Amino acid sequence: MVSRQFPRPAELFELMKFKKPELDGRKRRLDSALTIEDLRRIAKRRTPTAAFDYTDGAAEGELSLRRARQAFRDVEFHPSVLRDVSQVDTSCEIWGGPSALPFGIAPTGFTRLMQTEGEIAGAGAAEAAGIPFTLSTLGTTSIEGVKAANPTGRNWFQLYVMREREISYELVRRADAAGFDTLFFTVDTPVAGARLRDKRNGFSIPPQLTPGTIIDALPRPWWWIDFLTTPKLEFASLTSTGGTVGELLDSAMDPTISFEDLDVIRSLWSGNIVVKGVQSVADARALADRGVDGVVLSNHGGRQLDRAPIPFHLLPDVVREVGADTTVALDTGIMNGADIVSAVALGARFTLIGRAYLYGLMAGGRQGVDRTVEILRSEIERTMKLLGVASLAELEPRHVTQLERLVPRPRA
Repeated sequence: MVSRQFPRPAELFELMKFKKPELDGRKRRLDSALTIEDLRRIAKRRTPTAAFDYTDGAAEGELSLRRARQAFRDVEFHPSVLRDVSQVDTSCEIWGGPSALPFGIAPTGFTRLMQTEGEIAGAGAAEAAGIPFTLSTLGTTSIEGVKAANPTGRNWFQLYVMREREISYELVRRADAAGFDTLFFTVDTPVAGARLRDKRNGFSIPPQLTPGTIIDALPRPWWWIDFLTTPKLEFASLTSTGGTVGELLDSAMDPTISFEDLDVIRSLWSGNIVVKGVQSVADARALADRGVDGVVLSNHGGRQLDRAPIPFHLLPDVVREVGADTTVALDTGIMNGADIVSAVALGARFTLIGRAYLYGLMAGGRQGVDRTVEILRSEIERTMKLLGVASLAELEPRHVTQLERLVPRPRA
C-alpha cells in the first residue's frame, strides 16, 4: 500500500514557482523555436504568402528540394562510446581563413523582401558568430553596405556572369576592393528555373499592391509597414547599371557562360575562386584540373533544374575524385545541425545555409538570424558529443551511412 499524507505547504510552494513572463514579443516568439522547422512555421505566419513562397518554394514540382531534405533524413549515425566529449571544437579553416562553425550564410537574392533588415541582419549575425557571410549579385544591400555591417568578419561574394559582361567585371572589382576574400562563380543558372509558386502568386519584384496582396496583408500589417517605410527594394549593387528590376534579373541569366568566362573572372580577382552549382563528378574533376580553390555541390536549393542530382548523395563520389586536389563544400536541403555533421563526416569541408537563415530572418529579423545560428550550433555540438567526436577532424565516413531510398535502375 502507498503511504499517503496531507501536502506540506512548503512543498507546495516549491512546485508553484512561476517563470517570469517574457514581455518582449519577438524574444518570446524566437525562444519558442527549438528547430529550424519551428522558425519556418513562425516565418510563414508573419510573412505575406508571395514573399514566403519565394523563399520556401523551388522549381516545378519541387522534387529536388524534397529529395535533398529527405537524403539528410535518410542517414544512420554510428557513434563511438567512452570518448571524452566534455568539450567539442566546431571550428574549421576554409579557403584561407577561420570559421567558428562548419557552415556559413549562403547568397540569397531579394533578401530585404523577406524582412526589411535583409543582408545587414545576416552579415551582422555572421560576424557575431564568427562565420562567413555571402552576398548575392542580386542582393538588396550593396557590397560596401555589407562590408560596413561586417567590418571584421569574413565576407564572400556570389557572382552571376551577366549578359553585359562589364557589369559583372565591375562587381568583381568592387568586392575585391572592399576586402571580400572569396568569390563564388555560379554555374547553374544559364536560364531561370520555373518557380511555379511565384507565378501562381503573381509574384513580382518589387511587390505590387493588388486585391489579393491587400487581403493577404491584412493579418500581417507589420510587414507592409516595414516595407513601405524603409528604402526602396532594389538590387543594391546594380543600381548604377540602369534598367528595371526585371531587365536586370533577365540579364543575370546567360546561356552563353563558359570556361572562358571563368578564366576572365580569375584574372580580375585576387582572392579565392570557388565554383558553385557543381552537379557531377566529371565537372568537379574538370574544375579541379583548372586549379579552382573549391567547388560547391549545389542544385541551387532545388530552384533551377527539378529532378537534379542530390548534392548530399553526390558528395562521397566527388570527395573521392577531387578531395585531395580542391576543397569540396555543399549546400541544399540543410535543416538541422545533424545534416551539417553528416556532410562533414562524408568529406565536405564546409556547408552553406540559405533557407534556414531566411526562415530566421522572416521570423525575427537580426534576432531571428542569431536564433538560426544558435539552433544549428547546439544541434552540431550535441550530435558530435553523441557520436563520440571532440572535433570536426575526428568525423569520418564510418560515422555515417546514407540509407538508400532512390536506387537507380541499371543502365542498358
